Amino acid sequence: MTAPLAGLTAIVTGAGRGLGRAEALELARLGAAVVVNDYGQPGRDGTGEADAGPAERVAAEIRAAGGTALAHTGDVADFEQAGALVGSAVEEFGGLDILVNNAGILRDRMVFSMTEEEWDTVVRVHLKGHFNTTRFAAAHWRERARERGAPVHGRIVNTSSEAFLAGSAGQPNYAAAKGGIVGLTTSTALALAKYGVTANAICPRARTRMTEDVFAGLAAPEEGTDPLAPGHVAPLVGYLASPAAARLNGQLFVVHGGMVAVVERPRVQAQFDSGQDVFTYDELDALLTPYYARRPPEETFAATEVLRLKRG
Repeated sequence: MTAPLAGLTAIVTGAGRGLGRAEALELARLGAAVVVNDYGQPGRDGTGEADAGPAERVAAEIRAAGGTALAHTGDVADFEQAGALVGSAVEEFGGLDILVNNAGILRDRMVFSMTEEEWDTVVRVHLKGHFNTTRFAAAHWRERARERGAPVHGRIVNTSSEAFLAGSAGQPNYAAAKGGIVGLTTSTALALAKYGVTANAICPRARTRMTEDVFAGLAAPEEGTDPLAPGHVAPLVGYLASPAAARLNGQLFVVHGGMVAVVERPRVQAQFDSGQDVFTYDELDALLTPYYARRPPEETFAATEVLRLKRG
Protein backbone atom coordinates (compact mmCIF):
# COMPACT_ATOMS: atom_id res chain seq x y z
CA MET A 1 0.00 0.00 0.00
CA THR A 2 1.23 3.48 -0.82
CA ALA A 3 1.53 5.88 2.09
CA PRO A 4 1.21 9.39 0.61
CA LEU A 5 0.81 10.91 4.07
CA ALA A 6 3.79 9.18 5.68
CA GLY A 7 5.65 11.51 8.01
CA LEU A 8 2.73 13.95 8.24
CA THR A 9 0.56 14.79 11.23
CA ALA A 10 -3.19 15.36 11.07
CA ILE A 11 -5.90 16.63 13.37
CA VAL A 12 -9.47 15.49 12.81
CA THR A 13 -12.16 17.15 14.92
CA GLY A 14 -15.38 15.37 15.82
CA ALA A 15 -13.54 12.14 15.06
CA GLY A 16 -15.04 9.90 17.72
CA ARG A 17 -17.85 8.67 15.48
CA GLY A 18 -19.36 8.85 12.02
CA LEU A 19 -17.64 10.92 9.35
CA GLY A 20 -14.80 12.08 11.57
CA ARG A 21 -13.97 8.53 12.60
CA ALA A 22 -13.92 7.38 8.97
CA GLU A 23 -11.71 10.32 8.03
CA ALA A 24 -9.28 9.71 10.90
CA LEU A 25 -8.99 6.02 9.99
CA GLU A 26 -8.35 6.87 6.34
CA LEU A 27 -5.67 9.45 7.12
CA ALA A 28 -3.96 6.92 9.39
CA ARG A 29 -4.24 4.23 6.69
CA LEU A 30 -2.48 6.61 4.31
CA GLY A 31 0.37 7.02 6.78
CA ALA A 32 -0.41 10.09 8.88
CA ALA A 33 -0.10 10.33 12.63
CA VAL A 34 -3.55 11.43 13.78
CA VAL A 35 -4.76 13.52 16.70
CA VAL A 36 -8.31 12.27 17.20
CA ASN A 37 -10.41 15.05 18.69
CA ASP A 38 -13.88 14.52 20.11
CA TYR A 39 -15.42 16.57 22.87
CA GLY A 40 -16.20 14.79 26.14
CA GLN A 41 -14.44 13.06 28.96
CA PRO A 42 -14.04 9.32 29.58
CA GLY A 43 -16.75 7.83 31.76
CA ARG A 44 -18.81 4.67 32.18
CA ASP A 45 -20.70 2.71 29.58
CA GLY A 46 -24.21 1.30 29.99
CA THR A 47 -22.95 -1.66 32.02
CA GLY A 48 -21.03 0.50 34.46
CA GLU A 49 -17.67 -0.49 33.00
CA ALA A 50 -15.00 2.14 32.42
CA ASP A 51 -15.34 3.76 29.01
CA ALA A 52 -12.32 5.45 27.47
CA GLY A 53 -14.56 7.73 25.43
CA PRO A 54 -15.04 7.96 21.66
CA ALA A 55 -11.79 9.82 20.90
CA GLU A 56 -9.63 7.27 22.70
CA ARG A 57 -11.55 4.35 21.18
CA VAL A 58 -10.78 5.60 17.67
CA ALA A 59 -7.16 6.37 18.58
CA ALA A 60 -6.84 2.84 19.98
CA GLU A 61 -8.35 1.45 16.78
CA ILE A 62 -5.71 3.26 14.74
CA ARG A 63 -2.90 2.02 16.96
CA ALA A 64 -4.21 -1.54 16.82
CA ALA A 65 -3.98 -1.38 13.03
CA GLY A 66 -0.33 -0.32 13.27
CA GLY A 67 -0.84 3.42 13.03
CA THR A 68 0.00 6.33 15.30
CA ALA A 69 -2.70 8.27 17.11
CA LEU A 70 -3.37 10.49 20.10
CA ALA A 71 -6.78 11.25 21.62
CA HIS A 72 -7.84 14.79 22.51
CA THR A 73 -11.14 15.65 24.21
CA GLY A 74 -11.14 19.45 24.09
CA ASP A 75 -13.99 21.64 22.85
CA VAL A 76 -12.93 23.17 19.51
CA ALA A 77 -15.56 25.89 19.92
CA ASP A 78 -13.53 27.17 22.88
CA PHE A 79 -10.69 29.37 21.60
CA GLU A 80 -8.12 28.31 24.20
CA GLN A 81 -8.96 24.61 23.94
CA ALA A 82 -8.65 24.78 20.15
CA GLY A 83 -5.20 26.29 20.61
CA ALA A 84 -4.31 23.49 23.00
CA LEU A 85 -5.45 20.95 20.39
CA VAL A 86 -3.06 22.33 17.77
CA GLY A 87 -0.37 22.59 20.45
CA SER A 88 -0.80 18.92 21.35
CA ALA A 89 -0.08 17.87 17.76
CA VAL A 90 3.04 20.04 17.64
CA GLU A 91 4.27 18.85 21.03
CA GLU A 92 3.58 15.15 20.45
CA PHE A 93 4.57 14.82 16.79
CA GLY A 94 6.78 17.84 16.14
CA GLY A 95 4.37 19.75 13.93
CA LEU A 96 1.04 19.83 12.16
CA ASP A 97 0.44 19.28 8.45
CA ILE A 98 -3.27 18.51 8.03
CA LEU A 99 -6.38 19.92 9.71
CA VAL A 100 -9.75 18.32 9.07
CA ASN A 101 -12.59 20.31 10.65
CA ASN A 102 -15.59 18.05 11.08
CA ALA A 103 -17.04 18.64 14.55
CA GLY A 104 -20.67 19.73 14.62
CA ILE A 105 -24.12 19.39 16.13
CA LEU A 106 -27.72 19.87 15.01
CA ARG A 107 -30.54 21.86 16.60
CA ASP A 108 -33.11 21.72 13.82
CA ARG A 109 -36.17 23.96 13.87
CA MET A 110 -38.03 26.31 11.54
CA VAL A 111 -36.81 29.89 11.68
CA PHE A 112 -40.05 31.16 13.27
CA SER A 113 -39.67 28.63 16.12
CA MET A 114 -35.92 28.67 16.70
CA THR A 115 -34.60 29.84 20.04
CA GLU A 116 -31.58 32.06 20.53
CA GLU A 117 -29.77 29.20 22.25
CA GLU A 118 -30.41 26.85 19.31
CA TRP A 119 -29.01 29.43 16.91
CA ASP A 120 -25.98 30.34 19.01
CA THR A 121 -25.03 26.75 19.85
CA VAL A 122 -24.95 25.55 16.24
CA VAL A 123 -23.10 28.61 14.93
CA ARG A 124 -20.63 28.34 17.82
CA VAL A 125 -19.72 24.70 17.27
CA HIS A 126 -19.67 24.70 13.48
CA LEU A 127 -18.48 28.14 12.39
CA LYS A 128 -16.53 29.32 15.42
CA GLY A 129 -15.08 25.83 15.89
CA HIS A 130 -13.78 25.85 12.32
CA PHE A 131 -12.30 29.32 12.80
CA ASN A 132 -10.63 28.50 16.12
CA THR A 133 -8.62 25.52 14.90
CA THR A 134 -7.86 27.23 11.58
CA ARG A 135 -6.51 30.28 13.34
CA PHE A 136 -3.97 28.33 15.39
CA ALA A 137 -3.00 26.00 12.54
CA ALA A 138 -2.51 28.99 10.23
CA ALA A 139 -0.24 30.73 12.73
CA HIS A 140 1.81 27.53 13.07
CA TRP A 141 2.27 27.18 9.29
CA ARG A 142 3.09 30.86 8.82
CA GLU A 143 5.80 30.63 11.47
CA ARG A 144 7.22 27.41 9.98
CA ALA A 145 7.28 28.89 6.49
CA ARG A 146 9.11 31.97 7.71
CA GLU A 147 11.65 29.87 9.61
CA ARG A 148 12.30 27.70 6.57
CA GLY A 149 12.18 30.53 4.07
CA ALA A 150 10.03 28.27 1.91
CA PRO A 151 6.44 27.02 1.70
CA VAL A 152 5.33 24.17 3.94
CA HIS A 153 2.88 21.30 3.45
CA GLY A 154 -0.35 22.55 5.03
CA ARG A 155 -3.82 21.22 4.28
CA ILE A 156 -7.20 22.31 5.63
CA VAL A 157 -10.34 20.36 4.81
CA ASN A 158 -13.48 22.04 6.12
CA THR A 159 -16.94 20.51 6.33
CA SER A 160 -19.80 22.46 4.79
CA SER A 161 -23.14 20.98 3.75
CA GLU A 162 -25.71 20.68 1.00
CA ALA A 163 -27.99 22.48 3.46
CA PHE A 164 -26.06 25.65 2.59
CA LEU A 165 -26.11 25.00 -1.15
CA ALA A 166 -29.74 23.99 -1.51
CA GLY A 167 -31.31 25.84 1.41
CA SER A 168 -32.72 23.66 4.16
CA ALA A 169 -36.00 25.06 5.44
CA GLY A 170 -35.78 23.41 8.84
CA GLN A 171 -32.12 24.22 9.45
CA PRO A 172 -31.57 28.00 9.28
CA ASN A 173 -28.83 27.88 11.93
CA TYR A 174 -27.03 24.93 10.33
CA ALA A 175 -27.34 26.28 6.77
CA ALA A 176 -26.04 29.69 7.86
CA ALA A 177 -23.08 28.18 9.72
CA LYS A 178 -22.20 25.94 6.78
CA GLY A 179 -22.38 28.88 4.38
CA GLY A 180 -20.08 30.80 6.69
CA ILE A 181 -17.63 27.91 6.60
CA VAL A 182 -17.38 28.21 2.82
CA GLY A 183 -16.60 31.92 3.19
CA LEU A 184 -13.99 31.11 5.83
CA THR A 185 -12.50 28.49 3.51
CA THR A 186 -12.13 30.74 0.47
CA SER A 187 -10.70 33.56 2.58
CA THR A 188 -8.21 31.20 4.22
CA ALA A 189 -7.24 29.72 0.86
CA LEU A 190 -6.24 33.14 -0.44
CA ALA A 191 -4.49 34.19 2.78
CA LEU A 192 -2.34 31.08 3.20
CA ALA A 193 -1.52 30.07 -0.38
CA LYS A 194 1.87 31.79 -0.30
CA TYR A 195 2.86 29.64 2.68
CA GLY A 196 2.10 26.38 0.83
CA VAL A 197 -1.22 25.85 2.58
CA THR A 198 -4.44 24.89 0.81
CA ALA A 199 -7.98 25.14 2.19
CA ASN A 200 -10.90 23.31 0.61
CA ALA A 201 -14.42 22.46 1.73
CA ILE A 202 -16.58 19.40 1.28
CA CYS A 203 -20.34 18.93 1.41
CA PRO A 204 -20.68 15.30 2.50
CA ARG A 205 -23.82 13.23 2.61
CA ALA A 206 -23.56 10.36 5.08
CA ARG A 207 -25.54 8.30 7.55
CA THR A 208 -24.23 9.23 11.00
CA ARG A 209 -25.59 9.68 14.48
CA MET A 210 -26.06 13.39 13.74
CA THR A 211 -28.07 12.75 10.56
CA GLU A 212 -30.09 9.72 11.65
CA ASP A 213 -33.31 11.77 11.63
CA VAL A 214 -32.47 13.36 8.26
CA PHE A 215 -32.13 9.96 6.58
CA ALA A 216 -34.67 8.11 8.70
CA GLY A 217 -36.73 7.24 5.62
CA LEU A 218 -33.75 5.85 3.69
CA ALA A 219 -32.85 2.49 5.17
CA ALA A 220 -29.43 1.00 4.53
CA PRO A 221 -29.51 -1.79 1.94
CA GLU A 222 -29.46 -5.33 3.27
CA GLU A 223 -26.75 -6.25 0.76
CA GLY A 224 -23.95 -4.27 -0.83
CA THR A 225 -22.45 -0.96 0.20
CA ASP A 226 -24.65 1.67 1.77
CA PRO A 227 -24.52 4.75 -0.52
CA LEU A 228 -24.73 6.85 2.63
CA ALA A 229 -21.82 5.16 4.39
CA PRO A 230 -19.21 7.62 5.76
CA GLY A 231 -16.56 5.54 3.99
CA HIS A 232 -17.56 7.17 0.71
CA VAL A 233 -16.38 10.56 1.99
CA ALA A 234 -13.09 9.66 3.68
CA PRO A 235 -11.03 8.94 0.51
CA LEU A 236 -11.60 12.46 -0.81
CA VAL A 237 -10.42 13.90 2.51
CA GLY A 238 -7.32 11.72 2.31
CA TYR A 239 -6.62 12.91 -1.21
CA LEU A 240 -7.13 16.61 -0.37
CA ALA A 241 -4.66 16.16 2.51
CA SER A 242 -1.97 14.75 0.22
CA PRO A 243 0.87 16.32 -1.78
CA ALA A 244 -0.98 15.31 -4.96
CA ALA A 245 -3.69 17.91 -4.24
CA ALA A 246 -1.32 20.88 -4.08
CA ARG A 247 -3.11 22.67 -6.94
CA LEU A 248 -6.57 22.31 -5.38
CA ASN A 249 -7.25 25.40 -3.31
CA GLY A 250 -10.41 27.27 -2.40
CA GLN A 251 -12.58 24.54 -3.89
CA LEU A 252 -15.98 23.16 -2.86
CA PHE A 253 -16.93 19.53 -3.41
CA VAL A 254 -20.11 17.52 -2.94
CA VAL A 255 -19.24 13.93 -2.05
CA HIS A 256 -21.30 10.82 -1.33
CA GLY A 257 -22.12 7.37 -2.66
CA GLY A 258 -19.09 6.88 -4.90
CA MET A 259 -19.41 10.35 -6.43
CA VAL A 260 -17.45 13.60 -6.19
CA ALA A 261 -18.88 16.77 -7.77
CA VAL A 262 -16.94 20.01 -8.15
CA VAL A 263 -19.20 22.96 -7.36
CA GLU A 264 -18.77 25.95 -9.64
CA ARG A 265 -18.36 29.37 -8.12
CA PRO A 266 -21.31 31.80 -8.28
CA ARG A 267 -21.54 33.77 -11.51
CA VAL A 268 -23.34 37.03 -12.33
CA GLN A 269 -26.53 36.18 -14.21
CA ALA A 270 -27.68 39.67 -15.13
CA GLN A 271 -26.66 43.29 -14.65
CA PHE A 272 -28.87 46.37 -14.75
CA ASP A 273 -27.44 49.87 -15.13
CA SER A 274 -29.18 53.08 -14.19
CA GLY A 275 -29.74 55.61 -16.93
CA GLN A 276 -28.88 58.37 -14.45
CA ASP A 277 -26.54 58.89 -11.51
CA VAL A 278 -28.70 57.04 -8.98
CA PHE A 279 -31.43 54.44 -9.42
CA THR A 280 -35.00 55.47 -8.68
CA TYR A 281 -37.79 53.22 -7.50
CA ASP A 282 -39.62 53.59 -10.83
CA GLU A 283 -36.52 52.69 -12.83
CA LEU A 284 -35.88 49.56 -10.74
CA ASP A 285 -39.53 48.62 -11.08
CA ALA A 286 -39.30 48.95 -14.85
CA LEU A 287 -36.16 46.80 -15.02
CA LEU A 288 -36.45 44.15 -12.30
CA THR A 289 -40.18 43.45 -12.23
CA PRO A 290 -40.41 42.20 -15.86
CA TYR A 291 -37.10 40.35 -15.50
CA TYR A 292 -38.36 38.32 -12.55
CA ALA A 293 -41.78 37.89 -14.13
CA ARG A 294 -40.06 35.80 -16.80
CA ARG A 295 -38.20 33.62 -14.29
CA PRO A 296 -39.74 30.64 -12.45
CA PRO A 297 -40.58 31.73 -8.89
CA GLU A 298 -38.79 28.70 -7.42
CA GLU A 299 -35.51 29.70 -9.09
CA THR A 300 -33.49 31.30 -6.32
CA PHE A 301 -29.83 31.47 -5.34
CA ALA A 302 -30.26 28.06 -3.71
CA ALA A 303 -28.81 25.26 -5.87
CA THR A 304 -31.42 22.58 -5.20
CA GLU A 305 -30.11 20.48 -8.08
CA VAL A 306 -27.26 19.28 -5.87
CA LEU A 307 -29.80 17.18 -3.99
CA ARG A 308 -30.36 15.16 -7.16
CA LEU A 309 -26.70 14.33 -7.68
CA LYS A 310 -25.91 10.63 -7.72
CA ARG A 311 -23.34 8.31 -9.17
CA GLY A 312 -23.79 8.06 -12.93
